Amino acid sequence: MRATEGRGLAYPPRDPGARAVEPGEDTEAMADELKEKLREIIAEVAEIDEVPDGTPFKDLGIDSMMAIEIVADVEREFQLAIPEEELQELTDLDAVYAKVKAKLEEKG
Repeated sequence: MRATEGRGLAYPPRDPGARAVEPGEDTEAMADELKEKLREIIAEVAEIDEVPDGTPFKDLGIDSMMAIEIVADVEREFQLAIPEEELQELTDLDAVYAKVKAKLEEKG
């Protein structure tokens, strides 16, 4: 478990061959790609097959330690920082998507 990784620090993308999401690229295709990448990260950490958009993480069996790992992976993948005081807002895929999208726009 990488519970302490990523707290407020930016890391290079997890997969060097992965296409990075560029700040300012706000097309529908990029939004879909971003949401699907986040869905993939969440499913991988939680070891589940499906992550429906509005389903609360607690209903998917995602506990606080998994949530910390998800945030660390998201920070690393997208080279951004999510402050600890914002973590409680990240209760489902839609909330994570909105937060990451906003952070990427801030970077741009």
